[in-house]
Amino acid sequence: MAPPNPTNGVASLPLTNAIMTKLKPAKIFKAAVEPAPSLPPGSRTLTPPRHITGLSFDDRGDQLITAAEDETFRLYNCKTGKPTKTLHSKKYGVDLPRFTHKNSAIIYASTKEDDTIRYHSLHDNKYLQYFKGHTQRVISLEMSPVDDGFMSGSMDKSVRLWDLRAPQCRGLLSLPAPSLVAYDATGVVFAVAVNHYGRILMYDHANFDKAPFLTITLDDPTLARVSFPPRAIYMTSMAFSSSGKYLLVGCSGDAHYIVDAFEGHVLAKLEGHIGLERRRLDTPISIEPQRGCSGEEVSWTPDSKYIVGGGLDGRICVWDVQNIPPREGTVDLKLAPMRIQPLAKTDGHPGPARCVRFNPRLAMMATAGAELAFWTPDQTADADEVAKELLRKAGT
Repeated sequence: MAPPNPTNGVASLPLTNAIMTKLKPAKIFKAAVEPAPSLPPGSRTLTPPRHITGLSFDDRGDQLITAAEDETFRLYNCKTGKPTKTLHSKKYGVDLPRFTHKNSAIIYASTKEDDTIRYHSLHDNKYLQYFKGHTQRVISLEMSPVDDGFMSGSMDKSVRLWDLRAPQCRGLLSLPAPSLVAYDATGVVFAVAVNHYGRILMYDHANFDKAPFLTITLDDPTLARVSFPPRAIYMTSMAFSSSGKYLLVGCSGDAHYIVDAFEGHVLAKLEGHIGLERRRLDTPISIEPQRGCSGEEVSWTPDSKYIVGGGLDGRICVWDVQNIPPREGTVDLKLAPMRIQPLAKTDGHPGPARCVRFNPRLAMMATAGAELAFWTPDQTADADEVAKELLRKAGT
């Protein structure tokens, strides 16, 4: 008997509260990361497990690629739920894998040797181009949604704009601190988040060399109720909603934020998870906020009705963000954001859930940490639901 197709029949499911609360792991890949080498006998140091640090779906949602601390890429078929290829990059390391608009090529950041961004063919395992310019590690990398352009942000306090067809960068922004980048769905606007200053700068892509047309201050007055002075917010990721109206700001602490990308209001605060500022639950939180292993653990669903995210305890949260009240007029930084608790919270991984992404075409989610899991809605009807449906049919 053939194994069940883990994504069979879920492609056309509209996402609802009922569907999102029924997401369950349909396939778990326990060998998705090679274990770390064993320490010599008698050593008192425990070897921490290696993790998957980044993942990306192709545009059609047919394939998923992961990058891990074992310095490998692994390619998976989302429809069959099977691994298809493993590629190594032992010399340069791997991080931030991003499919181009061809499902046979990716770009990714290096973790050692140098800080070059590499354009890699998955078909024949060859480098197609090298993008040199950053002098410290790349921490943010995003493809344009509409063409062959892409952007990178680095610890060298610069953001660079590139094109796959040329090795030289076509634009450079020098900033006061390491920064993150994100494109809106049209590719016309991009955002740059500057940590340590709590600012998000909105640029017109065609006029990136001009001043930003909007500067958003990410401030949360509720943090002053916890400690004073309030602990700073450390931003680790950004993503626009499909409409471009909202910007999801992922953070290393115990909250993520949704801001109005048009006017700059801080609208909502997502709570209920444990942030990835630490690597382990038994490690104390430092006084100064830090990135930790945060960066890929929170994302939108394709319809932007929900946000999915992981945490240090391995649990997966689903937040319903369909009913965020709008704000108009002048931005008031003293006005607290709407606090949103998870619609659902499900046991996910042993150890941190470091990567959470929703498939762009299928009702399927991928989560990763020390292992990889494909999630689909559990379509087994509850007994109560069956009874209600029978009663409804009997009454018609």
